[in-house]
Amino acid sequence: MFDCAKDVRAYHDQDVILPKSEQDAMRDRRDSNRTRLRNGLDKAGKPKPIEFVKQGSYAMKTMCHDPDNDYDIDDGVYFHKEDLVGDRGAEMTSLQARWMVRDAVDDGKFKRAPEVRSNCVRVFYEKGYHVDLPVYRRVVTDTVFGEEVHYELAASSGWKRSDARDVSDWYEDQRAASADGIQLRRINRDLKKYARSRYSWRGSILSGFGISVLMTEKFRANDREDRALYDTMVAIRDRLNWNLVVAHPVTPGDTITSGSDDAKARCFREKLTEAINTLEPLFDADCTREKALNCWDKVFATTFFSERLEEEQRASVAAPAIIGSAALLSATAAAASAVSSAGGGRHA
Repeated sequence: MFDCAKDVRAYHDQDVILPKSEQDAMRDRRDSNRTRLRNGLDKAGKPKPIEFVKQGSYAMKTMCHDPDNDYDIDDGVYFHKEDLVGDRGAEMTSLQARWMVRDAVDDGKFKRAPEVRSNCVRVFYEKGYHVDLPVYRRVVTDTVFGEEVHYELAASSGWKRSDARDVSDWYEDQRAASADGIQLRRINRDLKKYARSRYSWRGSILSGFGISVLMTEKFRANDREDRALYDTMVAIRDRLNWNLVVAHPVTPGDTITSGSDDAKARCFREKLTEAINTLEPLFDADCTREKALNCWDKVFATTFFSERLEEEQRASVAAPAIIGSAALLSATAAAASAVSSAGGGRHA
């Protein structure tokens, strides 16, 4: 396979990973959102949250740069179960808890008002991204062994036992157990970037979380970044050829996909096959750097790789002229020094 390892790594570092400026902006929005929610709950005389927990790709650090700022930031808000009671003293339903959070976070300054969704409250920002606020309650149960604590999500079906921290912990455990946890996260981002590289794919392809689960199953570490990405693509595609079901990693009996012929998993499998086929010329004996980089451009629907080659070519053309100029200046300086050392000059 033609070696484009440095190019694939450069693409990740320059176009895939979330720029620090955007990371900082998201963190500021998240913190402002938390303050807004606390103030709104206090003003309405509602219970205070016991904690906020970042989750999803934001917590797993697998978010990818999106030119349209189409980001989904998950920030869970947690309450004590005994605090979530209605006006008449009855236990809050999951819907009532979500509405309580929605009303508290809406200070009237948003261009688009926050909305209650099936499993969260969504806050929209003008820049394009949104913050999802899943609502949880902390449940303490007395048992013969003492107190046991678990958490429940305010879902559309009611209070559902769940804690998104379990997913973040699971991902870190998988990275730690892998051959190269740092590379695993990079390749994870690359595959998520690929899955969102065409707008027409976005509503029909497997979720980023589903891709992350498959990554932990089939990651293929390699000293060459391009080979690690390619081999992982093949391994995941082959796995999906065998089985399209993707199990939830921390919820027993639950799946991320829907049924044995999930359309989104099938779509991801088809797109991986397209990418693998696009990269076939890299295995030809007469493959050139130009051909190889054009193939990677096609995979990611970008011009990054071919532009990288153009920059190299411009630099190689400019280099001799720069070296020549430096040599001429050096020779001139040496001649002047020689004249000066010999006592040469107009008035000698």
